[in-house]
Amino acid sequence: MPIESSQRPPYPHLLAAKINHRIPPAIENDRRDDLETLSARRRIDELVDLALTGLPRMHKAGEFGHTLRARNTSEDTEELEGDSLRYTAIVSLGLAFLPIDEQRSALEGMSARELGLVCATRARTSADPGAIALAAWAAAEVSGFYAQFLFDRLEDHLKSGGPVETVTCAWALTASIAARELGDTRKLLRLAADLLLQAQSRQGLFPHVLSRGNSGYGRAHIGCFADQVYPIQALSRLHAAYATPGALAAAEACATRICALQGSAGQWWWHYDTRDGSVVEGYPVYSVHQHGMAPMVLLDLKEAGGQDHSSSIRRGMDWLFQRPELSTRLVENDKGVIWRKVARREPGKTVRWLSALTTAASPGFRLPGLDLLFPPRSIDHECRPYELGWLLYAWLSGGIVTGLSNTNAATPDITSGGTT
Repeated sequence: MPIESSQRPPYPHLLAAKINHRIPPAIENDRRDDLETLSARRRIDELVDLALTGLPRMHKAGEFGHTLRARNTSEDTEELEGDSLRYTAIVSLGLAFLPIDEQRSALEGMSARELGLVCATRARTSADPGAIALAAWAAAEVSGFYAQFLFDRLEDHLKSGGPVETVTCAWALTASIAARELGDTRKLLRLAADLLLQAQSRQGLFPHVLSRGNSGYGRAHIGCFADQVYPIQALSRLHAAYATPGALAAAEACATRICALQGSAGQWWWHYDTRDGSVVEGYPVYSVHQHGMAPMVLLDLKEAGGQDHSSSIRRGMDWLFQRPELSTRLVENDKGVIWRKVARREPGKTVRWLSALTTAASPGFRLPGLDLLFPPRSIDHECRPYELGWLLYAWLSGGIVTGLSNTNAATPDITSGGTT
């Protein structure tokens, strides 16, 4: 049953707003239909069911917690910690592709559309540009609402001249594309696209921050996996919406590079050197990269007219269930969790910082013996709601990208960009 109106988080200004609700493609058009084998389809079906088991455990009163953490791995002692606007927006994006009854079951009676509106309200007072971008995206794509107050804040952030995180910029671009028929997002779209295209390295990779000198010594040359995948997604959608060849070429260059660097067992590595296109440090390997983020953006790229990287997606998925690092299970269907990552046994982030410093001094140089001293034998027994949100979005959002070409929005003036 839907929750009573007295229980709903307040968003009266949104309820009074003109909502141009666009229902996402039916679940029958999801991407599981493109899987090559029945066993692969069944595997994704099981993971979708897992997400529907796990998400209600992470939800409370119209928002999602930050982390479901196991206190004792031998017992059912998971506890939910904190709350996250970012994660709530991501879950609303993923749940929107499910039948309404399954949405309400996961959200204590709410719908994904209502949750998207809640995110827009909460983002009004957020100091996190990434959360603001995700909320604007969810409000537009899921709820059909143009949150102009959020787009104005994103535009100010990108024009400020200060450091802009690559991930936030990519989300701002994706949000502006999602809302292009609801309001005039051309200025933000142009700002975000130009920042991304101008920051891409000759190797096709993106830095962590879109202005040199803001990451500090030892970090300016590094981009993490997230810094690569979200620009792939945003630029693929930019091309799909506006037939921008430079955007597709940039997305393809980045995708080709990270696929070439993928581990022999399908690992999506964590830190890259943007200068020479090498891996700085592979671990941790995050589960969400394997089942959610990499499939999501590579399938977006394919829908936009880019190359088919299905073999890399399949290898990444295989790692979840069988990996060389250790045999302990990561996927716990009965608990509705996928444990967060496989990491090194090390104090703090020793290898990560050592590798960052040595490669800063000499590209490609790593201290010998680090893999023997600090082997990847540790599992992080926690699960975060965004991981399950991206899992749903990756596999159920088929048709979103191809549908972007059906637009009446004016084409923005975007510089050709390219690698530098």
